[in-house]
Amino acid sequence: MEQEEFLAVYRHSLAHILAKAVIEIFGKENVQYAIGPQIADGCYYDFVLPRTVTQEDFKTIENKMHEILKRKEDWTRKEVTREEALELFRDQKFKTELIQDLPEDEKITVYWTGDDYVDLCRGPHVSNSRELLGTAFQIRSASGAYWRGDEHRDMMQRIYLYAFPDKQGLKDHLAWLKEAAERDHKKIGPALDLFMFDETAPGMPYWLPRGLKTYNALLDYWRGIHEKHGYMEIMGPVLSKKELWVTSGHWGHYMDGMFIVPGKDLEDPNTMALKPMNCPNAIKVYMRDSRSYKDLPFRIAQVDVIHRKEKSGELNGLLRVQEFHQDDAHILVTEDQIADEIKDIMSIATEIYGTFGLTYSAELSTRPDDYMGDIEVWNQAEEDLKEILLDVYGEGGFEVNEGDGAFYGPKIDLKMKDALGREWQMGTIQLDFQLPLNFDMKYIAKDGSQRRPVMIHRAIFGSVERFIGILIENFKGNLPFWLNPLQVGIVPIRTSHNEYAQKVEEALREAGVRVETDYTDQNMQKKIKYYKTKKDCYILVLGDQEAENGTVSVNVRGVNTQVHGVPLETFVSICRKLNKEHSLELPDSFD
Repeated sequence: MEQEEFLAVYRHSLAHILAKAVIEIFGKENVQYAIGPQIADGCYYDFVLPRTVTQEDFKTIENKMHEILKRKEDWTRKEVTREEALELFRDQKFKTELIQDLPEDEKITVYWTGDDYVDLCRGPHVSNSRELLGTAFQIRSASGAYWRGDEHRDMMQRIYLYAFPDKQGLKDHLAWLKEAAERDHKKIGPALDLFMFDETAPGMPYWLPRGLKTYNALLDYWRGIHEKHGYMEIMGPVLSKKELWVTSGHWGHYMDGMFIVPGKDLEDPNTMALKPMNCPNAIKVYMRDSRSYKDLPFRIAQVDVIHRKEKSGELNGLLRVQEFHQDDAHILVTEDQIADEIKDIMSIATEIYGTFGLTYSAELSTRPDDYMGDIEVWNQAEEDLKEILLDVYGEGGFEVNEGDGAFYGPKIDLKMKDALGREWQMGTIQLDFQLPLNFDMKYIAKDGSQRRPVMIHRAIFGSVERFIGILIENFKGNLPFWLNPLQVGIVPIRTSHNEYAQKVEEALREAGVRVETDYTDQNMQKKIKYYKTKKDCYILVLGDQEAENGTVSVNVRGVNTQVHGVPLETFVSICRKLNKEHSLELPDSFD
């Protein structure tokens, strides 16, 4: 059995053991049990119980599970009729509902664990509980969950279980979780005064003064690269009439994800919607004038705010929001320019991700079920992208994700791994023959005829907010010098040293360094401690000797020792170089 298949079988089997343990503890007559699937690091099971499960119950449940496994009970699979299944689960409302919802011709199977626990399940499972002896598991948490995810249905208790083949696997995973918790951007970001959220605007971040400095530094870097590659940046309306979204296809394919401002009703032509994507803005700018083949590729970049509705339970700090900025670009090309343009986009992605020490892989996503347009055009577009990927990465150098393309065209998704080994969907490159058709876009070809351009949608960060969230976690809040909110904190030892501190601050500001100085008369150690908690890259301590010699004493982030006697000019030069080269390293020597 393959490792992945083995994990699925034993984790799903442990979900049954979890359910059996809960039933034995609370009594069969007091428990309604629903579903218990395996998940990435274990499994869970949903119950309605006579009281709330607390952390004090976890060890009791785990011990009961171990006791059940030691019984070494047989697992028996049995096919049953609908009537037999309904009789078996006559006292279980959720199982009854599941059975009633099955198609008439569905094969129904149940699994018995011993003689006293039966579950409705397709399987497969272990044949005897002895196969689960030696595995390692631990209850992760218990939380509320609506039946079938519907807030109007029963509220259940979901008990999560970590499950691994052995104790070392569980130990490693718990260590990983501890590290992940220490990197959690939802804790680090507010602690560093980077961003905040408020219940009056769910999933819509406030960028605080420090965080906005990082935000702007990231966009300045992004803009510099795109200038070199011939992009023109625009801004467009956040709110547009329904007719725009009907033409683009978003109204028919994406309306549930849009924030709508209705007129008298949704049919009113004055109905408007907040934009979930920037593409119609770019199209309108392109169509402002007549275009010639000489204007192509026509590269429009845009970092406007967009809004997408999400379920409240899916919001996750900066990683899943309802308002964000997408580093969009929409490029209009002739068909014979597609390959070169996409290769140029990939070179931009490689440069940007490489700056952060991140590697990426590519995945081709093909036609979804709700696609729009001609299937032959889709087939050709998919072949074009596949040929480009083969040329760039070679055979086997990319994956194919069937059916996950955008509704208007296939796409190349760029995925990267962070310091914890987690994979993130970041950039995307989408080939689109449909929107130019919908909006009747044209250009004048060499022979004077009117042709239709092809549109390439692309983003590198994806969501700027999410990218910053990932960077915070990747660097554990210790952002690279050029990206850190405040790069240098200045600490005059006494107020008599404020004059020299002001001179040092001015020199750094003139060099483009983001600097803050505490001119108050409070204790020097308190000043230093504050800048350390905000993770300033360098803290300069200035006293009589520094003022007399034109030097600075430097505390380097993460280093306990202080470097004395660094000439001010040398320090300023190093800071200027770090900003210019977008370095990830923070020098701790200043020769």
